[in-house]
Amino acid sequence: MVIKVELERNEQRILGCLIEKEITTPDQYPLSLNALTNACNQKSNRDPVMSLSEADVQDTLHQLKEKHLITLETGFGSRVVKYRHRFCNTEFGELKLSPQELGILCVMFLRGPQTPGELRTRTNRLCEFSDVSIVDSVLNTLSSRNDGPFVTILDREPGKRESRYAHLFGDLTANESVPPQEVKNTPDIPHNIDANSERIDYLELRVEELESKLTELLKRLQ
Repeated sequence: MVIKVELERNEQRILGCLIEKEITTPDQYPLSLNALTNACNQKSNRDPVMSLSEADVQDTLHQLKEKHLITLETGFGSRVVKYRHRFCNTEFGELKLSPQELGILCVMFLRGPQTPGELRTRTNRLCEFSDVSIVDSVLNTLSSRNDGPFVTILDREPGKRESRYAHLFGDLTANESVPPQEVKNTPDIPHNIDANSERIDYLELRVEELESKLTELLKRLQ
């Protein structure tokens, strides 16, 4: 039986970044301390946006190492230490997740509680969901696994059409960007706000992908 670990907010952010970069930029993975710090403080696809120092990241990496959730690597002839996650799907680890389960948990580590619609949009670089019903199915699996549960459904917020889901690897409120008292006082939100939010998220993802491809192209031309 898997013993579920409790992750602090910074630990969630670091693991989320390592999982994300392993999938989206495998040629640049594992990550150096500098690259990991930049990933943690990234302004897109993160909620809340953080401003961690390398010392903050180093301290959190030490905590994760003690929990056996990361490993350190050094390349041949290089003194730069790089970091690889051992959160799941490792040779000696017990936690096994499908690509869709891992994609959902990854974006929850990076952005906190989200609706199924938001999860479908925001995992498009990590895994594939043909429609929202598949997201619902995977969320149900994560919430009812024998070695879990790993996610839970939250109470629906005023003015929202969908309930959000949160992971259970840490404090449910750790990644909340809006305090509960502010949510209660928020006026009803137009029904099209979720769709607009998803379109903005999709455009942000496309911009990031294009920037990454442009950077790689410029490196090849140098």
